[in-house]
Amino acid sequence: MKYKIDIFLNKFKQQILNPLRKIWYRLTNYRAERKWFKSAIGYELNLESPRSFTEKVVWKKINDRNPLLSVTADKYKVRDYIREKLGEQKASEILIPLIFETKNPQRIPFDELPESYVIKANHGSGKNIIIRQETQIDPKEIIRECELWLHKTHGFHDHQWAYQQIDRRILVEDLLTTNSGDIPEDYKFYIFHGNCKLIHVDFDRFQNHKRSLFTPGWDYVPVRYGYPKGPKEVEPPEKLDEMIKISEKLGQEFDFVRVDLYELNGEIFFGELTHYPGGGHEKFYSESFDFELGEHWNIEKEYWKE
Repeated sequence: MKYKIDIFLNKFKQQILNPLRKIWYRLTNYRAERKWFKSAIGYELNLESPRSFTEKVVWKKINDRNPLLSVTADKYKVRDYIREKLGEQKASEILIPLIFETKNPQRIPFDELPESYVIKANHGSGKNIIIRQETQIDPKEIIRECELWLHKTHGFHDHQWAYQQIDRRILVEDLLTTNSGDIPEDYKFYIFHGNCKLIHVDFDRFQNHKRSLFTPGWDYVPVRYGYPKGPKEVEPPEKLDEMIKISEKLGQEFDFVRVDLYELNGEIFFGELTHYPGGGHEKFYSESFDFELGEHWNIEKEYWKE
């Protein structure tokens, strides 16, 4: 019963409440966003003339309506974008194999799936179910969770427009793991106008999440960003130069995008394209670095409009 109520409430929010809230946000000049930003980042949000990286992320959320944002934020459609930008051969090398996709979770063929895989929604973040060989699964519970994902708008309250336009579906992909069974390190490349200016690496994301920052030349940046600092002495990925080259090619259509890649056993795999890192609410524990990073990002006076 609760499951059906949740679906009804999500439909009501999308069809009735959210359009009214969108008008309210504009009328109040994004007062809630400004308050949230000040609480999370520590200084007043300047939407009239943004200068820091985090300010510009928020500005992009509110102002940029480039249709390509939604295409590339879509974990399903972005596959075609990668094929277009990199060519079929390179795309086939870096795309994680897609086992199944559907708009109806009832159709997921659990009996035909491999021992390990990941189930995810294509229209947001944090909507993942990791299945390992030893995992005891309940297909009915997984189906219910997926149906709730499909009935929920991602990113509405913090204005992450790109996710709200996506035609929602459920994906089943191969699960990438190291020889020890761990999820591999996640390398995230910050691409400004087609050029990489920063890399961050996430460690142990599901237990003791830490993050290290590096320059494209792999010099350690002693700044905490969001999560506790990760290790300083980290070997660069074997194919760092190629990863930067791929990231810059995928990012050349945007003023800014973060390109997320993995390296596993000497092979590069694509994670996702992220247009709004942390929703603009993850703090650099160096305000000067936040503004320094923002200098790489030239905000256009005229943006795509709805």
